[in-house]
Amino acid sequence: MKLPLISYKFPSYTYLLHSTILNTFALTSLITLIIVLLMLANLIMVGRARGKYQIQAPSVTGDEGFERIYRVQMNTIESVLLFLPSMWIYAYYLGDKGAACTGLIWVIGRILYALAYQSNPSKRGVGFVISMIAVFGAWLGGLYGVLHQLMQ
Repeated sequence: MKLPLISYKFPSYTYLLHSTILNTFALTSLITLIIVLLMLANLIMVGRARGKYQIQAPSVTGDEGFERIYRVQMNTIESVLLFLPSMWIYAYYLGDKGAACTGLIWVIGRILYALAYQSNPSKRGVGFVISMIAVFGAWLGGLYGVLHQLMQ
């Protein structure tokens, strides 16, 4: 189902944007929305942990349970800053499906990371490695796509 776009000045450009770019990256867009949902879940978990462990803002220390949840959020923010641009560059130059696959792998890795970190921080390595494989895969794919384009 295509949603109508409203355009007053540039109807042909708007149609081109809607029919080509947005439809070309539907899977990558879906994964991006899932990533936003994951980030929102992290935000909510930190807020709940503040109440549970009675940690008043702006403090970020005081109880190990809170600090674990907070570190999951901060580490995920650090990782998403590396991942999202790489995934979108990959999608643009190499394709939507491959980029979306790296996104799904990244999300799975971050969920495993979060679950492990909260229960036993020493077990977080598997989730970290999975998500970093996705980061490097997206980055290398994006780099290949960019270099291939520059060499043409």
